[in-house]
Amino acid sequence: MVVGRRYYRGELDEEDDASKPKGFFAQLLDEKDEEEEGRAQVAPTRRAKTVRFAESPAQGTGGLEAPSTRQGSGGGGDAASGLEEGARKRGREETESADPRPKGRERTKSLLVKTVQARRNQKPETPAERQWREEQEILRNIEKQRMELKSAKELAQDIEYARTDTVDYNWTPPKWWSEAMSDRDKLEKTRKKLHIIAEGTDVVPPCETFQKMKLPKWLVDHLEGRGIVRPTPIQMQGIPVAFSGRDMIGVAFTGSGKTLAFSIPSVFTALIEDYRMPIRSGEGPVALVICPSRELARQTYQVLNGFVEAFNDCRDEKQLCERGTKEEQVAMRKIILKTMLCIGGVDLKEQTDVVRREGVHIIVATPGRLKDHLSKKRITLDACRYIVLDEADRMIDMGFEEDVREILSYFKSQRQTMLFSATMPEKIRSFANKSLVDPVIVNVGRAGAANLDVIQEVEYVKQDSKMVHILQCLQKTAPPVMVFCENKNDVDAVHEYLLLKGVDACAVHGGLDQEVREKSIDAFKNETKDVLVATDVASKGLDFANIQHVINYDMPGEIENYVHRIGRTGRCGKTGVATTFVNHQDCSESSLLDLKHLLKEAKQRIPPILNALDDPQEMEEELAIISGIRGCAYCGGLGHRVTMCPKLIAQDREISRRSAGGGGEMAGYGGEM
Repeated sequence: MVVGRRYYRGELDEEDDASKPKGFFAQLLDEKDEEEEGRAQVAPTRRAKTVRFAESPAQGTGGLEAPSTRQGSGGGGDAASGLEEGARKRGREETESADPRPKGRERTKSLLVKTVQARRNQKPETPAERQWREEQEILRNIEKQRMELKSAKELAQDIEYARTDTVDYNWTPPKWWSEAMSDRDKLEKTRKKLHIIAEGTDVVPPCETFQKMKLPKWLVDHLEGRGIVRPTPIQMQGIPVAFSGRDMIGVAFTGSGKTLAFSIPSVFTALIEDYRMPIRSGEGPVALVICPSRELARQTYQVLNGFVEAFNDCRDEKQLCERGTKEEQVAMRKIILKTMLCIGGVDLKEQTDVVRREGVHIIVATPGRLKDHLSKKRITLDACRYIVLDEADRMIDMGFEEDVREILSYFKSQRQTMLFSATMPEKIRSFANKSLVDPVIVNVGRAGAANLDVIQEVEYVKQDSKMVHILQCLQKTAPPVMVFCENKNDVDAVHEYLLLKGVDACAVHGGLDQEVREKSIDAFKNETKDVLVATDVASKGLDFANIQHVINYDMPGEIENYVHRIGRTGRCGKTGVATTFVNHQDCSESSLLDLKHLLKEAKQRIPPILNALDDPQEMEEELAIISGIRGCAYCGGLGHRVTMCPKLIAQDREISRRSAGGGGEMAGYGGEM
């Protein structure tokens, strides 16, 4: 009798190379294999019998006879047996193929073993991919800490607005728009020619002239009177987007005309809302512009007030409403637009009397003073349908985020929201994108890039030689010249030194009274003063038409401030010069690396002190391809990634310090004794 061998359900995996060192999980897998080999299961009785018959020797060997030999010597028995065996084999194969369960040893694999095998087969992660995964985790944590830019009520009740509820400007798009919207390739070529990047759904085409925007004649005449004949790229795309009623995030380099891009729609909003329901005493505003500093708010107010005066002074009814009926033209003529400046340092009673006496259509404000008026119910936002956050990223970084959220809680309905800035890092942009209603993002150039019309010069100057070196730098160009310092004490010291040397200079910083600050800026704008020495309060958004030269007495700690500083020159297509003093004592290595990459991007000369720096960004190009983000996604600096962002590290240290002090506004060194 021949004993049949045991039948194993699965086949054993091949053993690993003995010379290869095995880790913990590999040893665990081998032990699992050995355990299963010793615990091999026997096949069912019928199947084992079939196997033994198939493996039995031929007749005459003394063993068990095959089924065909027991049926006789005829060929019919052999054929029948073969057919029966073939049918049995086919049935067994069909049954096994129809079974969805894993075969053999696969059934007994544990989840741990499968995980180990999946890790073996996984493609190894590159250092760049590993760093991008870390950056994504950091950005996710930052987003978790930031709530959407909505009021507390909207966040609590999860109120969502739709695009159908936007402001209706009663503005008919030009006929050529439908054709331009259908030809997407031609539209993208036009935007590429103008260096415009527009993101969003159903973005309207750019208008290359004010006539194509269908602006009224009184407004076009006013613009031409100010020397503005053709719109800039941000105006070509931004004004049509605003007229279509969409929320927008506008990013363009300094001096590109962003103020005009949101001022014209605000005037039209006031006109339309007053035409539908006239503003009476105690009512208003219809449009609201919020700025981070008093100087910027005052400048924006002057621009808006120029448009309002041009409308109020226009006596030709046809110019006011060219396509309207006679009744509509008469009704438009009766409208008298009113604006208001709401900033600190000004008498509250004067501001309140304007609203109480006549009502107001447009308010330009800083967050603190506006919040004060709203809390005391001197101003209401019941009728407000249009809000602008100028220099939005700086406003959020400066701690005004909660103030803005509180201001939004006074709105009674959906509003059209416009965010503008010259520097809009990725973390601010994604935060704003979630806060707006299906926004259109308009970029002119890279967000945070320096103005290419500015010649940037970086000079190594020792700390004790800076004051003397300023006099030499003032001789590079004719006045007017701006000198920026990091703190108030340096501003006062440089201002006093220049006066002693006979230079006609003035100063601006946060420690001066509002009246003194306004007089200094007016004197510098009127060119009665040659040099303005200031902190960063004068670096954001202020427009000085003929500045030839900007001197950075010290390198700012954040590259965003540097971009805003040098943006005071080279405006409106003119060329300017920016000189920056650097040394190893006052400048951190990260800020110098950011400056080096910014100069490289603008194709400027890189001085030896920056060339000598070791650049740790070996994987920058690969990371930029993987992530789609150049440099730091938090502060916009090109010399580091978000994992080594000095601004983020400083904020974390400040939070830790406050937590160690017991928390709250009065904790640690931040509170009063």
